[in-house]
Amino acid sequence: MPDTLTKDELLALATEVLDIEARAVEHLKSRLNNDFIAACELCMNTRGRVVVTGMGKSGHVSNKIAATLASTGTPAFFMHPAEASHGDVGMITENDLLLAISYSGETKEVITILPIVKRIGARVLSMTGNSNSTMARTADVHLDISVAEEACPLNLAPTASTTATLAMGDALAVALLKNRGFTAEDFARSHPSGNLGKRLLLRVSDVMRVGDRVPAVSPDVSLRDALFEMTDKGLGMTAIVDPDRKILGIYTDGDLRRTLDGGADVRTTIIRDVMHTGCKTTSADTLAAEALHLLEKNKITSLLVADESNTLIGALNIHDLFREGLM
Repeated sequence: MPDTLTKDELLALATEVLDIEARAVEHLKSRLNNDFIAACELCMNTRGRVVVTGMGKSGHVSNKIAATLASTGTPAFFMHPAEASHGDVGMITENDLLLAISYSGETKEVITILPIVKRIGARVLSMTGNSNSTMARTADVHLDISVAEEACPLNLAPTASTTATLAMGDALAVALLKNRGFTAEDFARSHPSGNLGKRLLLRVSDVMRVGDRVPAVSPDVSLRDALFEMTDKGLGMTAIVDPDRKILGIYTDGDLRRTLDGGADVRTTIIRDVMHTGCKTTSADTLAAEALHLLEKNKITSLLVADESNTLIGALNIHDLFREGLM
C-alpha cells in the first residue's frame, strides 16, 4: 500500500486543487462573448421551459443548474437523458429549450435524443469542453466550458470541468435574472419555506392572535381583573380599549412590577390609572420582519395590531415570530 500523505502534503494537495479550479473559472471570462449573449437571448426568447440534461457528473451539475434557473425566474427542470430515450422526451415541446451538458460533447445518451428534440421544433443550447464535438455542432448556440486540466491528479475525475460548468450555469442564470427584472420578492415566492421567503412574504396578519385570543379589558376594570385577562391569554400584556375597541393603552408584565414596587393594591387599583398610553402598534399588512424590528428597537416583547382607525384587531409577541423562524 502507498504511504499516507503527511499533513503538509494534504494541505499542499488541497491548495493545488483549489488553484486549478480557480484558474478554470477565471479562464471562462475570456469566453463571455457573443456566444454567451446569444445563449441569453435564446433563453429569454424561449416561451416554454429550459429542459436541462446531462449524464453522470454532468447530470448532477445539470440538476443543480436547472434548480438555479427555476428559482431565479427562468422556468426549468432536469431531464435524465437515458430516461428521455424511454419516453421522457415527451416532456419537451416545441416552445422549450434543451440545455444539453457534456464535457466531451459526445455523450451517447444525450446525442441520441438531439434529432428527436430538433424534430419536435425545440431549440438546443449546449455546454461542452469541445467546440468541434457533435453536441456543439448540433446546437443552435454553444458555450465553451473547456479547462486546461482537471484537479484530479490522474486528470480523469471531473473536477475542474464540473466547477467550470457550474460557474457558467450560474453566470447564465444571474444574467437572465437581471435581464428579467427578477426581484428579491420574486425569489421569496419561489422559496416560501426559506428564511428569505419568510422575511419577504410573511405578514403580521399571518401570525397575529385574533378574536378571543387577544387580551383586552375596559379602562374601568380593576388591576386584578386585568391580570386575570393577561394570565388567561398568555401574552404577558393586555390592551385597554373603549366600547368600540379603540386602543387607549396597554399594560404589561413590566408595568406590573413597577406598579407593585409602588405599593399599589391590585384589588382597588383601576387599570386606567396604571396603563401605559401611547403604546407601540403595528398594522396587519406590515411585514412580520418589520414587526420584529419594532420589537427589538423598542426592547418590548408584545405588539398590538390596529387598523387605520386605531381599532384593536389583533396582537402578537416575540414568541409568535420565533415559532415562524424569523429569529
